[in-house]
Parts: sequence; structure tokens; C-alpha cells
Amino acid sequence: MENQPPAVPPLPSTPPLIPHTPPLSPLPAPRKRRSGTIWKVLGVLGLIVVLLGVAGFKMIVRFADAVSGSARLDERALEEVVVENNHSKNKIAVVDVQGIITDQMDQFTGMGMVRFIKDQFKLIEDDPAVKAVLLKVDSPGGEVLASDDIYRIIANFQKESKKPVIASMGGLAASGGYYVSAPCQWIVANELTITGSIGVIMHGYNYRGLMNKIGVRPEVFKSGKFKDMLSGDKEQEEITAEERAMVQSLIDETFGKFQSVVAEGRKNATKKNSGQGRELAKNWKDYADGRILSGKQAYDLGFVDELVDFDAAVERTLAIADIEDANLVEYRLPMTFASLFRIFGKTEAPKIQVDLGMDHPKIQAGRLYFISSSLLH
Repeated sequence: MENQPPAVPPLPSTPPLIPHTPPLSPLPAPRKRRSGTIWKVLGVLGLIVVLLGVAGFKMIVRFADAVSGSARLDERALEEVVVENNHSKNKIAVVDVQGIITDQMDQFTGMGMVRFIKDQFKLIEDDPAVKAVLLKVDSPGGEVLASDDIYRIIANFQKESKKPVIASMGGLAASGGYYVSAPCQWIVANELTITGSIGVIMHGYNYRGLMNKIGVRPEVFKSGKFKDMLSGDKEQEEITAEERAMVQSLIDETFGKFQSVVAEGRKNATKKNSGQGRELAKNWKDYADGRILSGKQAYDLGFVDELVDFDAAVERTLAIADIEDANLVEYRLPMTFASLFRIFGKTEAPKIQVDLGMDHPKIQAGRLYFISSSLLH
């Protein structure tokens, strides 16, 4: 026991190796659920964009068709607008005839006056709620053919639809302005309305004297002796009596047509109105020599039936149509891409214009006009 070696103390145990791990990052905060409102708003906006795109595409196609000539506006393109709402089931259609009467294409609407009026009367005829038409005339007249076309539209409309047309003259209803009023069943005017000017005019210039002064002489080659009868570069002695007689015969024939329109229109009106209103004076032709008349003078001669304002004209229309009340409606062309292109797409060279206080009508040489001659000077 004494020879035994001393006991060796046990070695300390090595702690187990623990792998180093980085600290864990904190968990992200839970996402907040987005509200569905924004998606609803975006959806509505997207739907609006799609609808506008479809409408715009249709308008562009319509404009392209109009430009290419493959489509044209018809009466269905007009919009009915209520200008006076009397909460009635009946309607009185108000149709305007304003400015120079012409069939030239309007740059803003893309439609001529005759076509525009024709389409309005077509809608009026097809609408049973429209009981009468109030024709607002404020015009010095215009082209013979355009005036006659409007006259026929009104006369045929009254005959076929049995709906009365009442003419309400504004400040000016002369020459062609009276021509389109003549077929109406009843004609009203203000005492100070300028009307009359019953006649025909062909206007032009002879500038041969100016050409002689600057040393310019025309060279004319023609197929017949009358081919240049309306030329403005002929010497006075070159204008034969035969040529003058031929032009005057044309004027007289057209003037005879004007007189027959007045006589027939007033005769039919007297018959429809059962003796009410005014009959033409026996000497009315003595005043159909191109002179202008006041509303009072026209009333005395039987050219108009009543001297009242527009509001009284509405009341007269209600009485003739035998209705107690009605809404006043108009038919207008809606604004389209085509009209915008016409407004902003037209370019013109700069013009110098002298302001004379009124717009001078564009009278073309060699054309016949029912227009007040006082506007030509």
C-alpha cells in the first residue's frame, strides 16, 4: 500500500463545442391588408377610359366616312333641345332661317342650310307630339334656288303632315326672307320689321375700262355668239340688245315665279284660316317692285296677318294648332370630331377687312338672287 503511486487528479472535461450562430433578425411586421376601395376606383376609371375610347373611335370612323364620302349626316344626327319647358306633352318646333339663304356648305356644321332645314322638317313630320312649327325668319334673302327649295319644303310639309307652319319675322325678312315665309299658314311681324323687297337681281361688274387703261386685252374663243354674254371684259358696244333682252327675260320669268308664290301662299292661308288674317290688297303688285316695306306697311297690304312679337306669335301658334300648351323645341347638330376639325383645321391667308358696321353678303356674278338690293351697295 505504501509503494503505490499517488493518485493523479482527473483532467477537467472539455466543454462541448457550440457552433456560432448569428442572431436572428426580427420578424417583419405583418402587412396591412389593402382596402378594396382603391381597386374599385381604378376599375371604374378603367371602364370610363374604355367607354370614351369606344365613343371616340366611333366619332373618328364617322368623321373618316364623312371625309371619304362613304357616309353623310341625316336627320337622325340632329338632337332635340328643349328651349322652353312648359311641362307639356305637346311640342312646337322652332326652325330658324337666319342670314343669307344659300345652299353652300357651312364650314362649322358640314351641312348646307337647305339640307339642315329639310332634315328638321322630316323629324317634325315623324314626331306626333309636334303639333306645329314656328319659323323664325331673320334674313335679307339669298339665292333663288335655295329660297325656292325651302319654300317647297314648307309647302309640301303642310300639305302632307297637316301641321301648320307660322312665320315669325324678326328685324329683317326681305326678298328671299319673305319668299320662304309666303307658304306659311300665318305670318306675323313687328311694326318695324323690314320686309318686302319682292324682286330678282343679277349683279356683276364690267371691268373692261380698267383693262384698257392698263393695256390688257382679252382674247376670247367661243363656240357660239352668246357664250360670253355675261362676261365682264366686254366693251359696252359689244353687249348687244339681244343679249340684254335674253338676260332680262330670265329675270322677268323668275320674278313672275316670285309673284305666283306670294299670291298662292296668301290665298291658301286665307282659306286655311277661315277668313281670319289678312288678304292681299288688290294693288299689291304695285308694291312688288323691289321696294322695302315696314311691318306696318306689309300688314296694310296683306303680306302679313298680324303685328305682334315672338311671344304673341307662340300664343297664335297654340291657337292655330288648337292646343293649350306646348314645349318649345329646336333641333341642333351635336359637336363632333368632324366639326372640331372643320373649325381648327381651316387655314386662310391673312385678309384686310374694312368694318362697315355690317357683313356684306357674298354675291356671285351671274347668279340670280332674291335679296334686298340695298345690301349690295
